[in-house]
This record gives sequence, C-alpha cells and structure tokens, in this order.
Amino acid sequence: MAFTLPPLPYPNNALEPSIDALTMEIHHDRHHKAYVDNLNKALEGHAEFQNKSIEQLLREITRVPENVRQAVVNNGGGHANHTMFWEIMKKGGGGPPTGPLADEIAKTFTDFNAFKTQLKQAAVSRFGSGWGWLVYAGGKLQILSSANQDSPYMHNQVPILGIDVWEHAYYLKYQNKRPDYIDAWWNTVNWDAVAKRFSEAKAGKV
Repeated sequence: MAFTLPPLPYPNNALEPSIDALTMEIHHDRHHKAYVDNLNKALEGHAEFQNKSIEQLLREITRVPENVRQAVVNNGGGHANHTMFWEIMKKGGGGPPTGPLADEIAKTFTDFNAFKTQLKQAAVSRFGSGWGWLVYAGGKLQILSSANQDSPYMHNQVPILGIDVWEHAYYLKYQNKRPDYIDAWWNTVNWDAVAKRFSEAKAGKV
C-alpha cells in the first residue's frame, strides 16, 4: 500500500503572520508531496516494506535493502518529519505548555524559557539543512538536531516537537534570518498536539 500525502489540518494562511501562506503552499504541496512520491518510488518491488507505518519503516531502516536505503532515509524521513510538523502547529498557537509536559520540561531544562533557548540554539547552529528536535528517549526528554531529513525514529528516539530549518521552510519571508523565523515559529505551536505525542511516547504507543 502506497504512502499518501496527508492534508494540512488548516488553511495555508492559518499560521500568518509567523509563516506566510505561500511558504505553506510550497512546503506542503510541493516539497512534502515530492518526499511521498519518491518514497513510494524507492519502495517499488519491496512489498514487505510498503505496508509498514512510516515510524516502523524508519525504526527498521537497517533492514531496508542497501540500494534504496538512502532514498528511504531521505524521503521517508521527510515524510515522517513533515507529517509531525503540520500536526504540532495551529492557528492561534504558542504560549507555554501545561500539564505533565510542562512539568517534564521544567524538570529537565530548569524552566520553559531555558528550554526554548536550548532548542533555538540547536536549530540555529545546525549547519545547512536539518531540524531542531525535542525527543523522548531513554525515559527522558532530550534536545538535539539532525541533518537533512534524518529522523529520530532511526535512532530509537520519538520526536515530540521539531523545528524545520531547511531554507524552504522560511526563506521567502525571513531570507537568511533563521533566528527570527524560529522566534516567530513559537507563536504557531499546538501544545495540545505536542503533549499528546509526549503522552503516547511515554506509554510506548508511538
């Protein structure tokens, strides 16, 4: 069964002014679609991998035949990363989290502002294209970054929140000012969705 492009859960202009409508249209309709199309193409003739969830496929990346493995890393990672990215943003988002996620962030990073500072630093300092991540691994939250479309799932980590710092995610509005994009991006975060991911990760459901 082929992987499919999930629809955006909101209109292209829902995240303005933080993220402009044209960037969202290009990012979702062209970039994410290309990842899905190229992932399906890479897995043609490999039926045993076509019916797995994208998370399972990436967790088992070393089992994927070597001649298509990098294409699956690039495009499968792109598909998983972006599917999460759309879900953890919403119109009127932002502010601080609440509940168990907020408690765990405070426990791990001292407070919410320290957490934001550390994650911003991870995202800003990622050389070239990549992501800044909050992941759940080893029973705790961790901040890290990854290159290109590499997925935390490949390293037995569960992505809880991710900031896309590929230039196509922000260049139309912010040009080379990645820190400004990240500052604005915090105003889009759907903390309910992030908290749900955290809860599911702790319960081993994702």
